[in-house]
Amino acid sequence: MATSRTVYKYHFKLGNRIVHTGITRDIDRREAEHQQKPGWGRGHIVQVGFRTTQEAALQWEAEQRRLGKPTGP
Repeated sequence: MATSRTVYKYHFKLGNRIVHTGITRDIDRREAEHQQKPGWGRGHIVQVGFRTTQEAALQWEAEQRRLGKPTGP
Protein backbone atom coordinates (compact mmCIF):
# COMPACT_ATOMS: atom_id res chain seq x y z
CA MET A 1 0.00 0.00 0.00
CA ALA A 2 1.31 3.47 -0.89
CA THR A 3 2.09 5.92 1.87
CA SER A 4 -0.01 9.09 1.90
CA ARG A 5 2.02 12.17 0.96
CA THR A 6 -0.22 14.93 2.25
CA VAL A 7 2.13 17.27 4.12
CA TYR A 8 3.89 20.34 2.71
CA LYS A 9 7.24 21.64 3.97
CA TYR A 10 7.61 25.40 3.68
CA HIS A 11 9.48 28.59 4.50
CA PHE A 12 7.52 31.76 5.26
CA LYS A 13 9.50 34.70 3.95
CA LEU A 14 9.44 38.46 4.37
CA GLY A 15 11.28 39.67 1.30
CA ASN A 16 14.25 37.31 0.98
CA ARG A 17 14.46 36.55 4.71
CA ILE A 18 13.07 33.30 6.12
CA VAL A 19 11.12 34.15 9.28
CA HIS A 20 9.45 30.78 9.84
CA THR A 21 9.97 27.18 8.75
CA GLY A 22 7.22 24.63 9.13
CA ILE A 23 4.94 21.90 7.84
CA THR A 24 1.23 21.94 7.02
CA ARG A 25 -1.50 20.02 5.23
CA ASP A 26 -3.11 23.22 3.84
CA ILE A 27 -0.49 25.62 2.51
CA ASP A 28 -2.94 28.39 1.50
CA ARG A 29 -4.62 28.43 4.93
CA ARG A 30 -1.23 28.46 6.66
CA GLU A 31 -0.01 31.37 4.57
CA ALA A 32 -3.14 33.37 5.48
CA GLU A 33 -2.59 32.57 9.18
CA HIS A 34 1.00 33.82 9.05
CA GLN A 35 -0.08 36.97 7.23
CA GLN A 36 -2.36 37.84 10.17
CA LYS A 37 0.66 38.29 12.47
CA PRO A 38 1.72 41.92 12.98
CA GLY A 39 4.35 42.88 10.42
CA TRP A 40 3.96 39.67 8.40
CA GLY A 41 1.12 40.81 6.12
CA ARG A 42 3.32 41.09 3.04
CA GLY A 43 5.07 37.78 3.60
CA HIS A 44 4.64 34.69 1.48
CA ILE A 45 5.15 30.94 1.64
CA VAL A 46 7.73 29.15 -0.46
CA GLN A 47 7.09 25.42 -0.70
CA VAL A 48 10.18 23.29 -0.05
CA GLY A 49 10.31 20.18 -2.21
CA PHE A 50 7.27 18.03 -2.88
CA ARG A 51 4.46 16.91 -0.59
CA THR A 52 5.68 14.23 1.78
CA THR A 53 4.57 11.92 4.58
CA GLN A 54 3.84 13.22 8.08
CA GLU A 55 6.78 11.23 9.46
CA ALA A 56 9.25 12.57 6.90
CA ALA A 57 7.95 16.13 7.36
CA LEU A 58 8.42 15.94 11.14
CA GLN A 59 11.98 14.68 10.64
CA TRP A 60 12.68 17.55 8.23
CA GLU A 61 11.25 20.08 10.71
CA ALA A 62 13.41 18.67 13.52
CA GLU A 63 16.47 18.93 11.26
CA GLN A 64 15.61 22.57 10.52
CA ARG A 65 15.50 23.23 14.28
CA ARG A 66 18.91 21.58 14.74
CA LEU A 67 20.27 23.82 11.98
CA GLY A 68 18.98 26.90 13.81
CA LYS A 69 16.20 27.80 11.34
CA PRO A 70 13.25 29.76 12.77
CA THR A 71 10.50 27.20 13.50
CA GLY A 72 7.26 27.16 15.41
CA PRO A 73 6.57 25.63 18.82
